[in-house]
Amino acid sequence: MLIAMDLTVLHLALPTLTADLRPGNTELLWIVDVYGFLIAGFLIPVGAIGDRIGRRRLLLIGAVAFAVASALSAFAVDPTMLIASRALLGIAGSTLMPSTLSLIRIMFQDPRQQGAAIGAWTGFFALGMVIGPLVGGTFLEWFWWGSVFLIGVPVMILLIILGPILLPEYRDRSVARPDAVSTILSVLGMLTLIFGLKRVAADGLTLESSAGIVIGLALGALFVSRQRKLRQPLVDLALFRNGMFVTALGMLLLATSLNAGAQFLVLQYLQLVRGLSPIQAGLWSLPITVGVTIGAMAGPALAQRMKLSTLLCGGMVVSGLGMVVLARVDGPSDLYLAVGGTAVIGLGIGPMISLGTGLIVQAAPPERAGAAAAMASTGSELGSALGIAAIGSVAFAVYRGDLSDRLPPGLPAPVGEAAKDTLAAAVDVARTLSAADETRLLAVARDAFVNGLQTIAIAGAVLAALLAVAAATLMRNAQMPGAPAGPETDGAPKPLEKADD
Repeated sequence: MLIAMDLTVLHLALPTLTADLRPGNTELLWIVDVYGFLIAGFLIPVGAIGDRIGRRRLLLIGAVAFAVASALSAFAVDPTMLIASRALLGIAGSTLMPSTLSLIRIMFQDPRQQGAAIGAWTGFFALGMVIGPLVGGTFLEWFWWGSVFLIGVPVMILLIILGPILLPEYRDRSVARPDAVSTILSVLGMLTLIFGLKRVAADGLTLESSAGIVIGLALGALFVSRQRKLRQPLVDLALFRNGMFVTALGMLLLATSLNAGAQFLVLQYLQLVRGLSPIQAGLWSLPITVGVTIGAMAGPALAQRMKLSTLLCGGMVVSGLGMVVLARVDGPSDLYLAVGGTAVIGLGIGPMISLGTGLIVQAAPPERAGAAAAMASTGSELGSALGIAAIGSVAFAVYRGDLSDRLPPGLPAPVGEAAKDTLAAAVDVARTLSAADETRLLAVARDAFVNGLQTIAIAGAVLAALLAVAAATLMRNAQMPGAPAGPETDGAPKPLEKADD
């Protein structure tokens, strides 16, 4: 829950963080999502490391690193330091997620108990994502923006103390060391590709943005080629010949993208368009929290009573309706539409978050539980980070283009350029103007932001409809995660070596 919470805890801190550190549009997006990208980039190699050196050991090493990185983030003095410390936080977080999920996969041998345990894990992951803004808003009411990072320090200290006492150790010595070249190719390929996409959204198709996209795709192609040649690849490409695995992973990635992107924009709407304080915005985010948590927690129970494809298809239809509601937001007065629409989106996506993870994890043999857990976690983390990056970039591009055409005449040129970076920057720079100019600038800036929100909501509704069709057709033979296995395996996983303490 804590790892997921750090994906969204900064959302309500963006206005105060922007006023203090003054990041640009691209820097702001990197501050928010570099954490998620590096978690996603390192999950697979560290999952294999955990299989080899011991999952409890990796968990405790990650706890130490996470506490240190949290403190560095809290006391960052400029955007570059914050981006770097958030990157370190992401690498540390990547050691925690597969360790916890793979330990669950081994500790619970009974298929139904295992399904329930995975459902609880994914439910708390979803809960962490949505309570981040509420926790962040509460801390911002009394402390500075960096305080939101210090939440993790005492939790990590508690884990370091209790982990050796309460958790068993498991390892598989037959797992090879992760290939360093593959790790570098995967992380650099993803980051350069995302950099290129961000630059397209900010500045259009330039030489710099084109180079980022081309290099990212080339590195990705080299990564896939290398996996085919390795005896023990970082990613088992044979899994991608399993249609159910590919469908579940793809839908999980896209569904979490929709949810994270919509939440990212709506939480800024609450503060910067509606004008709520951080604690007020955090309280108004409670319905969003309730929606996605109910959906994730109820998914496994509902799957016992209806066909899995029907449940997932219905969930995506519900999410699409939430996007339609969100598209009707037209200004500061539409608070209920913004919050209600986002809550409905989360309610529909919740079952996909919990059940999709289970489908991916149970596709692999138990001796590769760490790698399978890493794939499932990668889908969720990468989806969330991509949602913020891609959806945020498109929304900012609409905002920038709309505001450029509608800036009030007579404003100083530096003010106009600053306002076009982000809505938070526009709100901040407007305070330096006369009352009349402040009112005019805020009116057009907020309207431009809402136009970006509407554009994203319309596109999201179309994507949700496509995902509903995919769930109904491609997942019609899917079974409930944790259901008893067939007669050939009788549901009994192969036990792993239990390490000596």
